[in-house]
Amino acid sequence: QVHVVESGGGLVQAGGSLRLSCTASASISSFNAMEWYRQAPGQQREYVALIRGVGSTHYADSAKGRFTISRDNAKNTVYLQIDSLKPEDSGVYYCKLHGNWRDFWGQGTQVTVSS
Repeated sequence: QVHVVESGGGLVQAGGSLRLSCTASASISSFNAMEWYRQAPGQQREYVALIRGVGSTHYADSAKGRFTISRDNAKNTVYLQIDSLKPEDSGVYYCKLHGNWRDFWGQGTQVTVSS
């Protein structure tokens, strides 16, 4: 069993920034990719960004320009830097470790952006 823990969320005014962290209990180098998702109240969970084992990244259209995904293999941690936050960015942000046999999800971290 692999445990995934997200942190770094909070209440931020529009225009501010946050850096979310996702720490795994196993080496993140052993996973094909690590991804970030978010879910607003009453809405479906949506993909935000990913980083592959080789280091390449990809972003959803809604995240391009303001979101940056990165990792620290020594800390088994992937980060999501969010700049110029908007109220529409509010929601629970989840981290997913994409493995060969299954995916591992964290419990999420709440991001609330006030106007």
